[in-house]
Parts: sequence; C-alpha cells; structure tokens
Amino acid sequence: MPFFAHTAPGDATTDNWEPLWLEDCESSHLSMVAQSCERFASRAFANIGNSARDWPVLADLVGKWHDLGKFSDDFQDYLLKAGGALADAHQSEIRGKVDHSTAGAQHAVNVLKPPLGHLLAYPIAGHHSGLLDHNTGQTGCLRARLSKKTPGWQHNVPESLLNCGSVAFPKLNGENLAEIALRYAFAARVLFSCLVDADFLATEAFMNSEQSAMRPALNVSFAKLDDFVTGQLDHCFDDADNEVARARADVLAACRGAAPGAPGFYSLTVPTGGGKTLSSLAFALRHAAKNKQQRVIYAIPFTSIIEQNARVFCGILEGFGIGVDDLILEHHSNFDLDSETTRSRLASENWDAPIVVTTNVQLFESLFANRTSRCRKLHRVANSVIVLDEVQTLPIELLTPCLSALKILVKDYGCTVVLCSATQPAIEYRHGEFEQGISDVTPIIDDAPALYHRLKRVSVGDAGRLDCAQLAQRLRSENQVLAIVNTRKHAAELFAAVSEYVDEGCFHLSAAMTPEHRSERLSKIRSRLHSGQSCRVVSTQLIEAGVDVDFPVVYRSLSGLDSIAQAAGRCNREGRRTCGHTWVFCPDPNEHPIPRGFLGRAANTALEVMDLGKYPDLLSLDAIRHYFQLHYWQHKDEMDKHDILDGFCLNGADNAQPFVFNYASVAESFRFINTPQRPVIIPRCEQSRSLVEKLRQTDRLGLWPPRDVTRRLQRFSVGVRQRDWQQALGQELELLHGQYAVLTTVELNYSNELGLQLDAEPLYDPNLLCGV
Repeated sequence: MPFFAHTAPGDATTDNWEPLWLEDCESSHLSMVAQSCERFASRAFANIGNSARDWPVLADLVGKWHDLGKFSDDFQDYLLKAGGALADAHQSEIRGKVDHSTAGAQHAVNVLKPPLGHLLAYPIAGHHSGLLDHNTGQTGCLRARLSKKTPGWQHNVPESLLNCGSVAFPKLNGENLAEIALRYAFAARVLFSCLVDADFLATEAFMNSEQSAMRPALNVSFAKLDDFVTGQLDHCFDDADNEVARARADVLAACRGAAPGAPGFYSLTVPTGGGKTLSSLAFALRHAAKNKQQRVIYAIPFTSIIEQNARVFCGILEGFGIGVDDLILEHHSNFDLDSETTRSRLASENWDAPIVVTTNVQLFESLFANRTSRCRKLHRVANSVIVLDEVQTLPIELLTPCLSALKILVKDYGCTVVLCSATQPAIEYRHGEFEQGISDVTPIIDDAPALYHRLKRVSVGDAGRLDCAQLAQRLRSENQVLAIVNTRKHAAELFAAVSEYVDEGCFHLSAAMTPEHRSERLSKIRSRLHSGQSCRVVSTQLIEAGVDVDFPVVYRSLSGLDSIAQAAGRCNREGRRTCGHTWVFCPDPNEHPIPRGFLGRAANTALEVMDLGKYPDLLSLDAIRHYFQLHYWQHKDEMDKHDILDGFCLNGADNAQPFVFNYASVAESFRFINTPQRPVIIPRCEQSRSLVEKLRQTDRLGLWPPRDVTRRLQRFSVGVRQRDWQQALGQELELLHGQYAVLTTVELNYSNELGLQLDAEPLYDPNLLCGV
C-alpha cells in the first residue's frame, strides 16, 4: 500500500496526496527533506573543523528518519479517515492523536552507537513540538520519549530507508567540559534548524505551491553589491567645509580598509552622527565578498529604527538590478504563535534574503530557542557577517550566554561579528576587570578618542530636578527642542502640558504608534527642523538610537550614560552650530519615578559617576569607561543570572543519556523581555485597510495568508502586553487566520497624537530597550 505524508486538503481521493517515501523518487516527502537538510548542513557546518564532513551525513539521516512514525498503520488510518478534510496533519501529534516523531528518535538511538544516536534524537523527537529537555520526570522529556511505546511502524518501512551505513561521531573539543557541552548543544540545535527548515519548505511546496513559488531563488554576488554600494557612497560625504562630513568620510575609508581581513571579531567605535550605519554596511558587504560569506545580518536593539535603517539600505541599493524587497528582509514582528500549526510553520521567517535587518531579540532568542519557528532561521546565520548595533545594550543578566553564543558562531560557523558602539566596546575582554569579554577583537577605528574629539559638538549639563510643569515650561521657551523620557506615561503627560499652550509644531513619539505613523511624524519633524519652524518633540527613548534628527537643544531624563550619549547624538548632529546643548534632568520621583530593573540600575550608575564631579565632559571616553566599570564589570556574577549555560552538560557515565541538554527550560529562561507582547494591526490609512481586507478575504475562503501581505503589515502593527491583547479579543480586536489581531475600533482606541490606547495605564515599554 502507498504511504502518505500529507493529505491534499479538500481532496478525499488519495491520488493527489503527498507520498511519504518512494524508492528513487526525489519528490517524496522524506527524500525532499533529506536532500535539503543535507544541503543546508553542508553550508552551516563548513567551518566547524575536522568534523565538517560528518554533519551533512547526519543531516541526511535526520531528514530520512524524522517522519518514520508516519509509516504506522495508526497514522495512515488517521489520514484516510479524515478523507481530505484534515487541514493540518501536524496538529495530530500535538493534540495527542498520533505520535509520529518519537519513532525516528528511538530508531537513531537503537542503530547508532552512543552517544551519536542520542545527539540525533533531540532534533528528530522535537521537530514538531520543539527541542525537549533531557529529563523533567514528565512524559514530554526526551528520556520519556525514548522509552515510550509507539504505534508499530517498522514492518512497513523499506529496509533501505533504515540503513545508516558507516557514520562517524563528529569530534568537538574545548578548553573544558562546559565548553564542549555547549558546542555540541549548539551543533544539535543547528542540525534541528536544518531539519525544520527543510521540513517546512517541503511541506510548503506541497500544501501551498503558490507561496512556495514566491520564494526568491537568489544567488546574489556580494562582490557586485560591494561595487555598486562603493559607487553610491563615494561622494556621500563630500563637504570639505564641514568637519562632521570629513570625519564620516574617514570612518567610511577605515571600514573599507579593514573589510578584506579574515572572519572574526571587529569593533567599530564611532560617536553618534559619525556615519556608522552606512559605513558598517560598506564593511559588511566587502567583507562578505572577500570571505565568500552568504549573508549580512544587521541586529538592532530597538524596533523603532529598524524601518529607518532598512529604508537607508533600500535607498542605497535601489537600482542594483534586484528588487530591494528581495535583497532586504526586515524581521521584527512577532506574528509567529506559541502553538505550532502548518500555517504558523510556513509563515515563519527563515531569513532567506542576502541582507536581514532584525532585532537583538530575534537574533539572540533564536540562538537559545527550542521552538521550530524560532529555530528555523538558525542554520542561515552560519557563514554570515553579523553587525551588532549598540552592542552595549545587551541585558546584563544574559550577557555571558550571549557572548558565549557569539564566540561559537565565530569559532565554529564562519561568522564575522562587528561590535558597533557610539561610546566604547564595553564587552571586550579586560584583564582583571572583564575576563568574560571577547578577546582578539580587531578595531576598525585606530584612534577612537581622536575621532570622538573631532565629532564633539555638544555640551552636556545637569539641569537638576524638574517636575512635569517645570520641564514643559522650559520646552515652551525653546523654538526647537527635544525631550526624551523613560515612560509612556511621562511622555503623554509632558506632551499634554506642552501642547496645551502651543498652537502648532508639537509632536509625540512612542512605541504605541505604528512604524508607519512614526515615519509620518518624523518626516514632518525633519521638515520643520530644516525650515527653522517651531518644533517641540516629546519622545520615549525610541528616538535616541540612530533616528536621524538634528535639534539645537535636547533634554534627557536620567538614564545610563550610554543612553545620554545617544540622546546627545540627536543634538547638533550635523555640526551646523558651534555647539548644541543637552541637559540631563531628574524627574520628580513622586510624579515619575525611575523604572526598576535595567533602566533603574543604569540611571543610578550614571548618577554615581556624575556625583563624583571629576569628569567635566560626561561623555568623554574616560567617563564612559568608569560608567561601564560600575555598570557591567562589577556585576560579573549576575551575567548568567538564569543559569542558561548550566542547562547543557555532558554525562559520559550514562550511555542511556550522555547529553544532558535542557533546551525547553533554557528557552523559557532566556528572555530579553519578560513581559510577553503580541502585535495588533492598526488599519488607520487606506493602504493598511486594503492589506487587512486581503487578509480577511483569504481567511473567509480558508486560504493561506499571503506572505507579502503579512510582511507589509508589520509597518502597521503595535506590540501590546499579552493580557491586554487577550482581554481585547472579540471586543476591540478581530482575529484573522487564528493569529493576526486587527483593531476594529481605530477611532476610539488609536490616537493620532499618542497611538494605541488599549491599556488603562501607559507603562514603561521594555521593548524600547531590547526590541521585539
């Protein structure tokens, strides 16, 4: 009898169902997955040393064995009884109907010598529900799965599919057992990534051929991209009379000069306004071309500037010959669900673009994730140039695991990591101070202090304590001024206090506004600044990291010195004035206390440095170094606060479970943002309403959500707390395709000045620090 992997939805006959395995048939499911999995692994593991040839062989096996359980009569009966009405075979296992992934994991352990079989068991057993913990004492852990009784399948499987031939165990070394364990755990996660991406793509080709055909088969030459961008940037900073322009040209030249170097760690320390975005892109493209790397990943701490940076890149690459939508992927929306369905699996991003602009959250949480949709992209991170913008914003309590992952990417997976900072590379190794840091970092800028002095164009002063009324009065007295505060509530109240007495030219910015709305506001702000019109802006900290605006005066609520430096970067940015003025103030604690956690600690550390009175220039490299000494280096015992690295151990004494990897527990603990957020789509303009209507029509017809539509809707979405999202469902929110929440009460709940107002109390939004 024939065996099937998937039904054709709506087709009760089996003529058009997807075959599970056919001898010498490359279009059967297991053949397609095995071939793609091996191809992905060949690229991902190409730089892992002497074991580089072993991993693709293992990838072929996990591809062939991942669905062995589908050969069981129980699973085939399940498909046949559904008679084509089954829309989602993947849900069968998750809903407890038929387990088809345990069989392959058990087979790997039975036929391969320890510890190899157990290493492959993790990706095979988890390819639907996610990578598992070693042993929780519950039915869902790997130990329980390996001893679980499964529906009979062996009698239906061709012998050729079960044979493994001669397979070598790949050797990975390290300075200690902890490092070796982490390297193996990471390698198994990359193997898992190869498997789930191959499985997703094969399933998509059968279940949704239209979407599959939309995936661009690009073979972009980074050498040609480098040549094109070189021509675009050659005259970008031509202004002999402007010292800022000359400094930016020198930064670009330094990046071009360093780009031919070998893969590894590089630092790019450039003060705000020094042209870091375009220069780092120039470095990344030339470096990728010289070292035959496959992708450039630009990771940013704030969602608010992803669209700006992507727009800058699009402007530079427009006219290259390939559409910028195919060249550049923006990935920052968290539309993927916690539950796994065929639709959510196929909609998740696999970073199949030459240039990816994303957030630190997406990048680093993927490196420690266990869910299929999050891990899918991981194998494509290998052999990439990763530019980490404002690297000092990595959360302290996760810093050691973050740095460990970066070291593995460079050592085992051919990556180059560029540590960008406007202040100084705070995470570099320092003997006796910060020995967890990254060593062997090549500086792109030879004399960072000299560059800082060349680009210094702002004085920073202490304005003392200012309550909301006092600060509003100061803002009203300035023709053009920016105030940056720490909470949405403070921003909303300050904006109301300023705009009450000013007729025009007042603006508010926060993460409660959609990216498209913020872009509209910023366009008006820049226009008024350029023409000399009155312009008073109140913003949360989203504006301070890379947003291209130029104010003569800036007020910054007390925060970390690195944030104050970013705020000062919005002041006299182009150097057109002799000197701009940035004022640091303390809000009235009875009105707006400094938030707890990261912001509170950073602010208190900055206050400690300021109170010393020994630094006339608070943004000097000496002052910043002192700040990081207190803020980072003296908290080294807290840098793996959640014991992430302890989640991966070797157990050589136990052949029954030699790898003690707790993937699920680690993924749960490794969170940049502890408060879960869900996106809400805001149809406030004709374009967004049109996109929502397309989404609604496909939902009514039972069709797949168009990938180009869901990508474009990211610009019209706002993240809200999980509890607010849940409470609004069925009232203010309409749910389409089971996961896309659309605001139906735009006029009531979305303010043209303040953005989305679903929650009763606008709080500090943690995604401003870390991105989503």
